[in-house]
Amino acid sequence: MVLGDEVAIGPYATIFGPATIGDRAWIGAGASIGAPPEISSLRQNTAWTGDLEHAGVVIGADTVIRERVVIHQGSARPTVVGNGCWLLNGAYLAHDVQTGDGVTISAGVSVGGHCTIGDGVTIGMNAVVHQRRVIAAGAMIGMGTALTGDVPPYGKVYGVPPRLHGVNSVGMTRAGIGPDVAATLQAAYETGDFQLEIARESLSEIAETIEQWRRTSTGRTVQVPAVSDGVVA
Repeated sequence: MVLGDEVAIGPYATIFGPATIGDRAWIGAGASIGAPPEISSLRQNTAWTGDLEHAGVVIGADTVIRERVVIHQGSARPTVVGNGCWLLNGAYLAHDVQTGDGVTISAGVSVGGHCTIGDGVTIGMNAVVHQRRVIAAGAMIGMGTALTGDVPPYGKVYGVPPRLHGVNSVGMTRAGIGPDVAATLQAAYETGDFQLEIARESLSEIAETIEQWRRTSTGRTVQVPAVSDGVVA
């Protein structure tokens, strides 16, 4: 295990290697980081005896991991939590999950294996994210959402079943992105242009985010609400 400078680790927290913890990370009481992946075909190694296996865990600098958070080892790639993230009490990140920087994962959230979560994403309390989903940068997932599809950049998703309800305009404002970009994204999503092909030239301000989304999305994107006789389904 590699610990950075000024790392705070609370009582009864457990960290199993291989693990790298960045500078000034704060890990709360009872957190569990680095247990083996929950995959039945893999050996459940006893990392606490020095029996190290699997792909490891990387926690970024200035990240806060609150009480009873569980983060499992990666199987094919390290499980990664970026810099400046907040993981609130009781959150769970399965094997091979990777987040960007500045991500907030609220209390009680469960994220399935192999998910990719972009910079600045916020996931509301008790949401559940299906394995292998991609949540692009700046997205907002409402509390209690059972997310089964990918979420495009700065998308706002909530409801049962989950649907894309426009853009996370608050998140865009905080990121310094202008209202014209937000309006263009909104219009694109309303037409189902989730890959933002039509709006490419008007979205140069977030071109890097869009290109990353195109590279990583599985193509199984959440849908917009259906409208019938003026009623949103």
